[in-house]
Amino acid sequence: MPQICKDVTPQRTKARFPRMTMTAITTQMPLVPGRLEQMSTRIAFFIAGFGLAAWAPLVPYAKARAGLDEATLGLLLLCLGAGSILAMPVAGILATRYGCRRVLVGGTLLICLALPLLATVSAIPLLIATLFLFGAGLGAVDSTVNLQAVIVERASGRNMMSGFHGLFSVGGIAGAAGVSALLALGLSPLWAIVVVIMLILAALLKAAPHLLPYGSESSGPAFAVPHGVVLFIGLLCFTVFLAEGAMLDWSAVFLTSEKSIDEAYAGLGYAAFALTMTAGRLMGDTIVRRLGARLVIVLGGLFAAAGMALATLASSWEVALLGYALVGVGCSNIVPVLYTAVGKQTVMPEHIAVPAITTLGYAGILAGPAAIGFIAHASSLSSAFLLITAMLLAVAISGRILRV
Repeated sequence: MPQICKDVTPQRTKARFPRMTMTAITTQMPLVPGRLEQMSTRIAFFIAGFGLAAWAPLVPYAKARAGLDEATLGLLLLCLGAGSILAMPVAGILATRYGCRRVLVGGTLLICLALPLLATVSAIPLLIATLFLFGAGLGAVDSTVNLQAVIVERASGRNMMSGFHGLFSVGGIAGAAGVSALLALGLSPLWAIVVVIMLILAALLKAAPHLLPYGSESSGPAFAVPHGVVLFIGLLCFTVFLAEGAMLDWSAVFLTSEKSIDEAYAGLGYAAFALTMTAGRLMGDTIVRRLGARLVIVLGGLFAAAGMALATLASSWEVALLGYALVGVGCSNIVPVLYTAVGKQTVMPEHIAVPAITTLGYAGILAGPAAIGFIAHASSLSSAFLLITAMLLAVAISGRILRV
């Protein structure tokens, strides 16, 4: 009897376990991202930038339709940010459960649903709901596309994050310039947005087949307060995004009030910043490969701080524009490198860590301009910009500490 048991048991084990093991491998092994997935990631970043920027030229029209003053408009715009911030951690959970593709498609469709309403709505309650919906779509797309970018970059074994973020900047320029051009040609806001939606849907159809059908591995809690290196990276993102928000919301005001530039040319400050940032990101992958991630953060922080100081202390607006251009050069590749660092850390699961630092970054864009306004009211706009200069110097110093 002992001999019979000894012979039979191994045979059953051999018959069962290979079949079970093969089944597990076949059903759980995800598709390894390749060139097509890299292309779809670039398109998704373009969609995110294009959809966000398409709203900017519509703001004056929405303000006039609803009869809003500046203070009320500012409060309404917080609804957009609130929708984004609330959607980001949820998007990370959904991407882990259902895959990046479904979340990106769903977020893009939310953007397409909200844009026509933003072009036509005049009732304030409906405008609040629409801005929240629009923000949720943007937040879901932004968070999930960064999660996909981390996965795709890691699979490639190459630096790709700067190029991905460069497409976001290209989409932003195309969205703002394209809608402005359509409106200048005489199209109504609604028809201009119809063109935008057609382009977004065409891009989505191109990208969707190769968006990742999975997210990162699900481990740990659904929500977690960022800590350790993730919190450190998030605070660096907060600072850089705060500087970007300052360029977007306050550069024109500073040039007109402090440098006496004509209002018609006040937008040149942000234009100089945006152009150098876009160029820096499009060349960023090569720069990161040659210099290394740590040196990119150090030099980027130093360039951005020097540019902010130059723009603030310069006596002429021409020199101030050069300063804004330097800020764009410096800030261009810091955030992409930080996202790469999040993909390498092991303190928190990436499906939690990526939305966490994206949320902190958005908080910088939202809270930063308001904080600058309070400081400027208490002291001066120059003092607020010099404070940002000091924060950017802190980012440069942090680059020597952070392991990337």
